[in-house]
Amino acid sequence: MSRFPNAHFMLSVAAPAQFPADDGAEAAFAGRSNAGKSSAINALTQRKALARTSKTPGQTRLLNYFELAPGRRIVDLPGYGYATAPPAERAKWAPLIERLRARQSLRGLLLVVDARRGIGEEDERLIAWAGPTERRVHVLLAKADKLTRNEARAALAAARAALDDSVTVQLLSSQTGAGVPEAQRALLDML
Repeated sequence: MSRFPNAHFMLSVAAPAQFPADDGAEAAFAGRSNAGKSSAINALTQRKALARTSKTPGQTRLLNYFELAPGRRIVDLPGYGYATAPPAERAKWAPLIERLRARQSLRGLLLVVDARRGIGEEDERLIAWAGPTERRVHVLLAKADKLTRNEARAALAAARAALDDSVTVQLLSSQTGAGVPEAQRALLDML
């Protein structure tokens, strides 16, 4: 049985005036383009196509809100790094992301990192962006199924070594479901 049986797409935000009311609680999903953000959302909500997935990096171009329960939301952010969006469109994302950061309802960040790549400078900047210590940051080392057990252990150890003690990290495979219950608990703790 799903922990989020009523999860549904709520709205896409392309301009600051389109944000939902700043009440309740929300958690942002962020990461590099093609890191597996949409797949992670689908795995955690146990829905096959709640968030659209694509093999082409940079397909998420708006801030996409999903309501899990009344007053409990997640927001899928555009990926950073490589993106197919034109530079003018990518330039519009920065003010939206800053507006998101200022929201009182933003309680946490789930940072999706491809386990094969490890924590990069852009990931570290995003962790710093999350800012105040009352916002929890949880790193999902996605695509863990593409690593051997030893590689997965090494990736997890390297991520823990690279991160501050206040940031939690885990392995996740959207394909096999490994790590999904742990990630769900982290999300619920934020909300």
